[in-house]
Amino acid sequence: MKVCEVFASIQGESTYAGWPCVFIRTTGCNLRCSYCDTKYAYEEGIERTVDDLVAETEGYGVKLVEITGGEPLMHQETPVLITRLLDKGHIVLMETNGSMSIKDIDRRCIIVMDIKTPSSGMFNRMDLTNIKYLKPLDEVKIVIAGRQDYEWARGFINSYGLYGKCLVHFSPAFKQLDPAELLEWILADKLAVRLNLQLHKYIFEPDKRGV
Repeated sequence: MKVCEVFASIQGESTYAGWPCVFIRTTGCNLRCSYCDTKYAYEEGIERTVDDLVAETEGYGVKLVEITGGEPLMHQETPVLITRLLDKGHIVLMETNGSMSIKDIDRRCIIVMDIKTPSSGMFNRMDLTNIKYLKPLDEVKIVIAGRQDYEWARGFINSYGLYGKCLVHFSPAFKQLDPAELLEWILADKLAVRLNLQLHKYIFEPDKRGV
C-alpha cells in the first residue's frame, strides 16, 4: 500500500484529543474538498507492506494508532492493517471521508467518519449507507465553514437519527469560522454535539507536517 507518512504526535481531534498517537497517513484521496488541509497526501508516498507498517508502529511504543489519509479505504490492505494492529493490542482509529463503505472494517476499530457539508462541494459523493454500520463507539465529524453549513448539519443529524447512534463532532473550518461563533450557535440551539478543534494547529504552526 502507498503511504505518505508515519509519525508519532498527539491526537489532535476526536474524543482521544491530547493523547499520544501514531499516525499512518495513506496516499491518495478520491475527493477534493474545498477546505482540504492535506493536499500533499494526494500523490506523495512510497509503497509499504503491512508487516513493515506494523513493525514501525510497534517501535513507537504508543498504544493509540490512527489510520488516516487521504482516504485509507482506497487501499485494499487497510482492513488487514487495522486488524493486525488491533490484534497487537492497539486502540485503532480510522478516519474516512465517508465516500467508501465501512461495512467490512473490523468492528473493534473506531471509525471517525466525515459527513461532507455543502461548502465542501463533495456531499454528492457520500455513501450514506455507511450510517447504518456506525457503532456507538464510532464518531462522526462535520466540518462547518459558515452558518449555511451549520443549519444544514443541524438538519442532517436530525434527519438521519445520529443523536444517540454515535458521537457527533462539529468542527469549525480552520481560519474560515471562528470557533467561538460556532459554539454560540451550538449553545443557542442546545445541540448535543461536541465542538471539535484541531489541537495540533494551535500547538504547532498550522501547516507543519508530522505533528
